[in-house]
Amino acid sequence: MATIVDWVLVIAGQILVAIGVACDLIAAILMIRFPNFYVRLHALTVGSIGGAFVPMIGAALIAAGCEFLGSYRWFMVGASIVVAVIEYILAGSGTHAIARAVHRSRAVEVYPKVVDHLEEDRGREE
Repeated sequence: MATIVDWVLVIAGQILVAIGVACDLIAAILMIRFPNFYVRLHALTVGSIGGAFVPMIGAALIAAGCEFLGSYRWFMVGASIVVAVIEYILAGSGTHAIARAVHRSRAVEVYPKVVDHLEEDRGREE
C-alpha cells in the first residue's frame, strides 16, 4: 500500500515533468520567434535546461514514489539524477562553445554591438 510520502513524491515528479513540457514548448516557439542566432541560442538553453534537467529530476521523484518497481526504483532514481546533473553541467558548456565558434567564424553579424572584446583583441594584433 502506498504511503502519503510516495504520493507526494509522485505528484511532485509529475509537476516537474509538466514544467519540463512547458519549457520545451516555450523554447520551440521562441526558436521560431526570436530574431537572430544569439537570442535563439538563449531559447535553446531554456529548452535544454528546463526541458531536460527538470523532467529528469521529476522522473527520479516518480521512480522513488513507485512501489511496483521494487528495489529497482533506486537504480532508476540514481540514473535519472546522474543524467540530470551531467545535462546541467554540459548544457552551458555546449552553448558557450557553439556561440564562441559562431562568433569567431563571423558567420552571424551582431547588430548593434555594445562590446566586442574579440574584435578589440584582433585590432591590437594587427
